[in-house]
Amino acid sequence: MKRHSRYRMPPWVRKCCFVLEACITPLVIFQLLRTLLFPTPLDILLLGLLIGLLLAFHLELL
Repeated sequence: MKRHSRYRMPPWVRKCCFVLEACITPLVIFQLLRTLLFPTPLDILLLGLLIGLLLAFHLELL
C-alpha cells in the first residue's frame, strides 16, 4: 500500500494544509481555555475534534 505524502498533493492543497497546520495550535489553546471556563458538551466535542486534527498533522497522517 502506497503511503500518502503531503508533497505529492497539488500546490494549492499543500498550501491549504500548511496554513491549517499553522492555525490549529492557537485554536486548540483557545478552545481549551473556553472549555475550562464554560464547559458544554459542544465545547468538549469541538476540543476533541481539534486535538484529533492536531495529532493527525503532528503524526503526518494529513
